[in-house]
Amino acid sequence: MVFVLGNSVKVGENAPAFIIAELSANHNGSFERAADIVRAAKAAGANAVKLQTYTADTITIDCDREPFRINGGTLWDGHTMHELYKMAATPWDWQPELKRLADELGILLFSAPFDPSAVDFLEKMDVPAHKIASPELVDDELLTCVAKTRKPVFLATGLADAEEIEHALEVLDKHGSGAVVLLHCVSAYQASTDEMNLRTLPDMAARFGRLIGLSDHSTT
Repeated sequence: MVFVLGNSVKVGENAPAFIIAELSANHNGSFERAADIVRAAKAAGANAVKLQTYTADTITIDCDREPFRINGGTLWDGHTMHELYKMAATPWDWQPELKRLADELGILLFSAPFDPSAVDFLEKMDVPAHKIASPELVDDELLTCVAKTRKPVFLATGLADAEEIEHALEVLDKHGSGAVVLLHCVSAYQASTDEMNLRTLPDMAARFGRLIGLSDHSTT
């Protein structure tokens, strides 16, 4: 199994490792820092940079009740989820500019959308692929919207069980998705080496019959 991203980057069996650098919220609210991360990813030899495309209002609700407050000894204790996501989100008006920079540098750029409006926005940017975060494997509306783009999909599995993975694949296949890469992921930040369980990679390949990758949160 192999497919091509962009004009010439092969992903799959017997192809070189395809490395995706995560920008996420590491911009710390600075466009220049975000642009520098894209440049650093290119300089480090990554094949692609991945963003996250959401707003606070599309990923959570503005509520200060206890279930929506952050506790547990983190840097964000006392904030609500809505406040955190508002700080962490990559502004949508930055994203076409970052895509243009990536194109100039010769590195691919795509994103993880969290609702259909984000998919529509990313399609206008002409991204080469989409990524689905593991909590969204049960969001049939989002999966359907992504599948209908006919583009390759990177599907994280960290918070999903086997039944949820199978269901997500069925939805994507039903609606004509491009190639799907399942990403083994341990949803701990950071994940220790003894938590990585890399034997899951060949098991997933045999169980689901898809290309398999690693979404690496480890310290190594």
